[in-house]
Amino acid sequence: MIHELRMYTLKPGSINKALEASGTVARRIRGGDSYGKLEGHWSSEIGTLNQYIHLWGFESVSEMQRLRGELAALPAWREEYVPLIRPNILRQEIRILRPVLAMKEPEGDNNFHELRTYRVKPGKALEWTERMAEAMPAREKYSRNLGLWINDFPDPNEITHLWSYKSWQERMEARAGSQADPVWKKFLGYAGPLIEEMRSMILSPSPYSPRK
Repeated sequence: MIHELRMYTLKPGSINKALEASGTVARRIRGGDSYGKLEGHWSSEIGTLNQYIHLWGFESVSEMQRLRGELAALPAWREEYVPLIRPNILRQEIRILRPVLAMKEPEGDNNFHELRTYRVKPGKALEWTERMAEAMPAREKYSRNLGLWINDFPDPNEITHLWSYKSWQERMEARAGSQADPVWKKFLGYAGPLIEEMRSMILSPSPYSPRK
């Protein structure tokens, strides 16, 4: 199993149109999940703005490449969907993610999600994520983790994790509580010195996202 994280930076003012086109026209042409399983469909609220972020699941990289090639060859994709989205795209970023933990569902709806990407010292990503996975039950006493991955491409020293919160206050309390938890505090003592860069984005699930 791999996940493909696609992040599109769009022209200001076009995000809602892009989300609607992706959630309606593209999904109809795709026949639901016939060309990859949709795991998340978001817009950015804090971080780089005007971004449309979508996460797809595939059995393998070769399956992803095959299905994406078949999708791109569909006349309806080229003639109906691409003209709606392509003129609004300023930049595309793609990451191939290898799950360390199985993805979870949020608790209820009306959540926001936090996508965090860390770059660690070369050669440490696997050990780092394994240690994080071991400590995750302690961390999840405070907020729900939706996914943990090693980034296979383009940077194998990056780690991605996704979290769910009901409110900003809940996030603040969860981070304060977890950082005082003995198990998580021990993990942070190990993890912190290995981190070279940290990035965070606050994401709002679209009406078409399977995780809300």
